[in-house]
Amino acid sequence: MRLLLSFFLISIICLKVQSQNIIGRDELQYLINKQDDTLRIFNFWATWCKPCVQELPYFEQVNAQNFNKKQKLYLISLDFPESIKRKLKPFIKNKGIQSEVIVFDGGNPNVWINQIDSSWSGSIPATLLSFQGRKHFQESSFDSTEQIQDFIKNFINRFKS
Repeated sequence: MRLLLSFFLISIICLKVQSQNIIGRDELQYLINKQDDTLRIFNFWATWCKPCVQELPYFEQVNAQNFNKKQKLYLISLDFPESIKRKLKPFIKNKGIQSEVIVFDGGNPNVWINQIDSSWSGSIPATLLSFQGRKHFQESSFDSTEQIQDFIKNFINRFKS
């Protein structure tokens, strides 16, 4: 029975890693502009970006801590689509990433970067919060789970004032 359960769990993990979502600009804009009662966190990162990789565990912790809250984390990978099998999937598996990873294939960065936020220079990591049509953007890395939580709290507190 344990062997069967272990096989089942491994199969689920492998399916998750192999069925990576690839989205374009329109799909990403839809998610960002979605107006409901869910706070959406979009973290733009790549496997080749050291500060991105360093902050991923903090995002994983925030996601785990807020699992039952109306909050959704999207780890938006800017890795090239042709490197999904060779680099991204093994990275996700080896790091044990549980949050949703989406590969972004948005075409010309000079077009879509400004659509995300006009202040964005294009460097990563970068994080966008979106809630009921309001957005908040930060183009830098986080050094702790607490920094991410404070970033989120400050954004939410703007709605209360």
